[in-house]
Amino acid sequence: MKRMMTLLTGVALAGAVTTSQAADVTVGGKNFTEQQILASMTSQYLEGLGYEVDTRAGMGSAVLRQAQENGQIDLYWEYTGTSLISFNNVSERLGPEETYQRVKELDAEKGLVWLAPSAANNTYALAMRADDAEQRGILTLSDLAQAVNDGEDLSFALNAEFYARDDGWRPLLEAYDFQVGRRDISRMDSGLVYQALRDGQVEVGLVFATDGRIPAFDFRVLEDDQAFFPAYALTPVVREETLEANPELAEQMNTLSARLDDQTMANLNAQVDVERKTIEDVARYFLTAHELL
Repeated sequence: MKRMMTLLTGVALAGAVTTSQAADVTVGGKNFTEQQILASMTSQYLEGLGYEVDTRAGMGSAVLRQAQENGQIDLYWEYTGTSLISFNNVSERLGPEETYQRVKELDAEKGLVWLAPSAANNTYALAMRADDAEQRGILTLSDLAQAVNDGEDLSFALNAEFYARDDGWRPLLEAYDFQVGRRDISRMDSGLVYQALRDGQVEVGLVFATDGRIPAFDFRVLEDDQAFFPAYALTPVVREETLEANPELAEQMNTLSARLDDQTMANLNAQVDVERKTIEDVARYFLTAHELL
């Protein structure tokens, strides 16, 4: 089966639209590791099922979404919170199921169908080194708040965006009813947060829940037991016209979605970012291991 692999930026997208005319399904992906793995995984999976696939990975989030609305991309994996907040401008705080149902309803008006969400939720999280969290008895954000209020000496690493966001650090402190002095907070690039936490420069760091460095560095993600962070459930989204032409695609993609959860995505991401395996090999091994290829 012929495979057309195209790495596109938003600028190059318009000029490459004609290449998709022969494809049954055009698969898109954003420009970071997790999304590139998913794009490769989806393309290989669908090709194995007999589809002609055109793959367009490496796109910016807004460009990719616009391309799907315009009919240039048929299918890609989106996060429920991203659609809710960034594409539909809903600021109301909703639970995971409510978030999914709301974006499913709103995006249906734009001809986009949200299929079954996976159990992978790439949301913000706070993490500690696993042995330190266990020793201190801090397993949830409520435990963390109690430890701070009890006077434990804990330092934090956050990225600058989260520190300043209206739905970020300050609302989190308010929701869990604790305060952290400025001297105990270091603001840095996201990548440096993982290093600082791993190297013991801080006790608590802001992470993304499916980042491969979490298992690689033996971090413990603290449970958000009051559901402060928005849900970012990883979900295949497909154009309604594409489903009408390929009605079996929904069940096929739901089968793949059911294989994904936080730990699985973190391990896949780590194979690329930490172990330096190729995206294509990681995706192929996963599909083979799950008898999907």
